[in-house]
Amino acid sequence: MREKASPAQANAMRLASIVTAANVLIASGFSIAGLIAPTSLLPAKDAPSAASFIFAMYAAARTLPLALAALLAIYKRSATALLALGALAGLIQLVDAAIGLYQHDLGKTIGPLVIAGLQFYAVFRLENSARSAP
Repeated sequence: MREKASPAQANAMRLASIVTAANVLIASGFSIAGLIAPTSLLPAKDAPSAASFIFAMYAAARTLPLALAALLAIYKRSATALLALGALAGLIQLVDAAIGLYQHDLGKTIGPLVIAGLQFYAVFRLENSARSAP
């Protein structure tokens, strides 16, 4: 039988669930947009090509299963799975921010960096609440 979580644990789980769900759903939306309407994500001077479609498929291949697993962890209320998947989702956003920085694209740098910061904060709160559990 599952023990009742303290208010602090419940709040940390809620925060991690909301931030992680938003993170993976936003990333999934961009991946799907890359498949359906690649011109919406490519720089204005670039035209979609077979190569850009293949890269979009690779992005979807990493993003969609992560979203499914994270949403399942949230549904099952598995703090352990949410910690791991949330940390992974945050790390992916951090790498996306580095790619944006490499491209000298402020929007593709700041957005993922903010999401990564929120994600790591939520994971940190969830981890601390788990450690303080009796």
